[in-house]
Amino acid sequence: MRQEEPDEKRADSETDRFVRTMGGKASTIGREAAEVRGVIDDTQKLSVRQAQAVAALATQLRNITQAQDSIGLHSRSSLSAVAQAREAVETVGREVKEVVQTLRQVAEGAGRIAKIALQTRLVALNASVEAAHAGEAGRGFSVVADAVKALAAQVEATSKSIMSTVGELDKRVDLLAQEIQARSARDKPSRFHQTLAEVESSVSAIGVAATASRDISDGLDRQMAAIESEMHATARALETAMHRSESFLTLSEEMIEAVAVSGIETADTPFIHAAQQAAADVGRLLEDAVSSGQISLTDLFDEDYRPIPNTNPAQHLTRFVELADRLFPQVQERLLDLSERVIFCIAVDRNGYVAAHNKKYSHPRRGDVAWDTANSRYRRIFNDRAGLAAGRNQRPFLLQTYRRDMGSGKFVVAKEADAPIMVQGKHWGGLRLAYKF
Repeated sequence: MRQEEPDEKRADSETDRFVRTMGGKASTIGREAAEVRGVIDDTQKLSVRQAQAVAALATQLRNITQAQDSIGLHSRSSLSAVAQAREAVETVGREVKEVVQTLRQVAEGAGRIAKIALQTRLVALNASVEAAHAGEAGRGFSVVADAVKALAAQVEATSKSIMSTVGELDKRVDLLAQEIQARSARDKPSRFHQTLAEVESSVSAIGVAATASRDISDGLDRQMAAIESEMHATARALETAMHRSESFLTLSEEMIEAVAVSGIETADTPFIHAAQQAAADVGRLLEDAVSSGQISLTDLFDEDYRPIPNTNPAQHLTRFVELADRLFPQVQERLLDLSERVIFCIAVDRNGYVAAHNKKYSHPRRGDVAWDTANSRYRRIFNDRAGLAAGRNQRPFLLQTYRRDMGSGKFVVAKEADAPIMVQGKHWGGLRLAYKF
């Protein structure tokens, strides 16, 4: 058997070192790419939220503008109503003046009647005297004269009463007319006119303020529209950057994977082998459960994710969660002891659904979103880039690099070795083994 020459051994050794060096550099590039992608992703989400906030604010500004238009319209209507009220009051004032004149005419007529009654009484008195001188012949005439005198007295008394009543009414109506209607520019305005003037002034001020406010809102609306347009442009630029970073990250992952496929031992090799072995173990456990009747194949592949009420982040149930709770921990918890670098080990279905997570990430919810995000990670669907790629991968293994959200604004850049889980020849999901750099 031919022995390897020293030069060949040296060449193989140099090749191994070169491949390992390239693998290390690819790993470093992948880490940086994951960081950049994570930052871009955060910025893009923030940009979207800001754009939504700006859009909501623009809508509110438009609503304010509409309200101000309505205020202006009602102000103009109110001013018109005040003018109509003023005109109506002036009309009433003129009519009251005419009533005053009529009342005075009535008083004058009553005065003339009183004078006539007085004269009639005097005539009747004279007639009574003459009738008395006439003796028996003038007795009948005397009776008539006394009746006329009495009637004249009644007429005179009634006329004076009318004059008195009309005089009092005349004073009151005249005061009302003066209160309602200012007769000339020299007259001091009445309280009524002063009140009308104050109302008119206030309504006019409201209209002026609404117009000025509307002009300001129009300017803000234009500025908001410009900002909204710029933010949409920023969002599109970030989306483009995200796609570019995705390509960059994918390339680094492919380089790392190519080194791993070459057969040369790297820092990722133990994790790849462990993930493949764990995926095979989970697959066997699931096949045994189906064969023994613990669960049907249909229920095992259930994708009817039923939301658990009042959970944030959202949690779901499927028909295989109880089986996962019984079977998965024996594999998942064991791999946490593989290395202190291991972050988690979970089995997920094809859609990234985690029925049973590691115990340290499976605490009951507290109702605190930040805490629950980091510590209640079971029964959740992780359908992000890494989650879906791990669940749907059917190659012997998949290496990924990404930034993991730990909750409360904390992130950690992780690597992940994934291997497919097969059950009776069907692809059920994947085994995810995440570890630190």
